[in-house]
Formats: sequence, C-alpha cells, structure tokens
Amino acid sequence: MSDITATGRRLPDRLDNPVKSAVMSWESLLVLVALAIFLANSFASPYFLNAWSLSDLTFNFTEKGLIALAMALVIITGEIDLSVASIIALASTLMGLALQYGADTPTLVAVGVGVGVLCGAFNGFLVTGLKLPSIVVTIGTMSLFRGIAYIILGDQSFKGYPPSFSWFGQGYVWWVISFELVLFLVAAVVFYVLLHHTNFGRRVFAIGNNATAAQFSGVRVDRIKFVLFCLTGLMSGIAAVLLTARLGSTRPSIAEGFELDVVTMVVLGGVSILGGAGSIIGVVIAAFIIGLVTFGLGLLNVPGIVMTIFTGSLLIVVIALPILWKMWKERRA
Repeated sequence: MSDITATGRRLPDRLDNPVKSAVMSWESLLVLVALAIFLANSFASPYFLNAWSLSDLTFNFTEKGLIALAMALVIITGEIDLSVASIIALASTLMGLALQYGADTPTLVAVGVGVGVLCGAFNGFLVTGLKLPSIVVTIGTMSLFRGIAYIILGDQSFKGYPPSFSWFGQGYVWWVISFELVLFLVAAVVFYVLLHHTNFGRRVFAIGNNATAAQFSGVRVDRIKFVLFCLTGLMSGIAAVLLTARLGSTRPSIAEGFELDVVTMVVLGGVSILGGAGSIIGVVIAAFIIGLVTFGLGLLNVPGIVMTIFTGSLLIVVIALPILWKMWKERRA
C-alpha cells in the first residue's frame, strides 16, 4: 500500500516502490521478449549458439541502431525523419565518388559524415526555418537524396575501398567483439546521458509534451529541433561509413528499407509516436530484438520480403497497442 504524506496525499506506487516500477516497466517486458526470441533461435537452428554467429548477429542492427538513437530524440519532440536511408545512399555514393579521385581513408570518413550532417541540416532548415511538416519534408528529401545517388551512379557501383577503410565495417576490437558493436554501445551511453541526465534532454521532453508551452518557458524550440535533425544526419552519415565499409561497395540502392526498421526500433523501444515520452534503454533493447528476429529468420532461409512484412506488421501492432489499451481502460471506467 502506498504511504500517506504530511499533506494527506497518497504517494503513487512508482515512487514508493521503485523495484515494482522497474519490474512492471516496458523495458522489462522487452528484455523478456528478447530472451524468448534468443531461446527460440537457439532451438530453431543449430548454428545460432556459436560465438561467430552471435557476432554476425550484431551487424544486423548496429548501423540501424545508431540512427535509431538519434531518431528517438526527434520523435520525442513530435517530429520524424524518413530520409535517413536515402542520406546513407547519398553519403555512400559521394564517398565512392571521392574514392575515384584518390581520397584516402580519413577523407572518405569525413565525406560520409559531412554529407550526413549537411543533409540533416537541410531537413532541419526546411522544418524549422520554413515551418514545413517534417513528415512531408523528409518524404520529399527521401526521394531527392536517393535520386541524386541514382543520377551519379545509375546501374553502376563503386568498389575498391582500401583495407583501412573496410575495417570500420568488418574489423573486430577484441575476439568476436566488432568495432560496430562497440561504437553502438558507446553511442547508446552518450545518448542516454544526453536525454535523461542533461538540461538539453529535459527540453526535448518539454517540446514533445507541449511545444508552445516550452517556447513561452524560454526553450528555443526551433534551435533544438534543428540540432536534432543535424544529429540524425550525423548518425546516418556514420552508418553510411560503416555499411559501405562492411559491404565493400557502393550502389544507389544501398540501405533501402532502413527507415522502416529504424522507426520500428524507436517505437518498439517505448518512444511515443506522438512525442513526449520514451527512453534510450528501450530503444537499445528493441534494436537487439530486431537483430535477433532478422538474424534468426535468416538462419532459417526465410525470404527478405517476409522479414519486411514482419517488420511492417510489428510497427502497426506496437503503435496500435497503447491506443487499444487506453480505449479498453476508458470503457472499463
């Protein structure tokens, strides 16, 4: 039973029983789901419980997960960025073009990351400077960025990246621990601190709950949203470097469908699609879940189109569940 304060008000259970709050949280449910999928995969395929197989599993979500960390902040503010996959395509294409002119590894990385930031800044300017809806803007730039990649490359591809560059997507820090996984975990810690333990993070939540009230409270709403779009572009540029290095080639069709997986990770992680709520821990666990599912289906030789159908269905279910739950509670009341 909850305690009674000196003013006669009853403390909510989540305050006087933090253990119960943690056990009943969405993140705890996600952990149970992840464990269930892990066990199912171990029984479904004899090749799953292998150190190198589990290492390969991480490549299924680290690049998307990096983008999802930044996308979570954007969605918490009530916006969205659907151009992330096309940013990867354009950044990868321009890295390949730079390679043709003899660019070395540091230059290639700088091109990939720089293009990502510029694309994010372009999206941010259209949303905050011209006050256009982010979903309309990023659908437009999704076609724009990938269209430029197709104009440059057509049906061709860029290959021949140096081994020092390929290491970013294929290298291991220690034994089976890949560089991509380490980078993802480090980025997760940084974003966790940024969102949950800084004034910047509190302002992000304030914008998502009520942007007008936040504006009148002195929060520079447009500046923060612009920074977040740049941050999403930055993470997309980093993902472009990793994905291009892992594949060893550049094609204009690279990363097609990534935006669906990224948004699914964010929403499955407990971030409200309407903004104002969410956690980085949930997003990280959701990234692992998506990786476990896609890798397990891959071991069973399930066609890629079936994985796409599953991801799309999962996104619909995750968005619909809170709404159905709220309707059910209101009916009971």
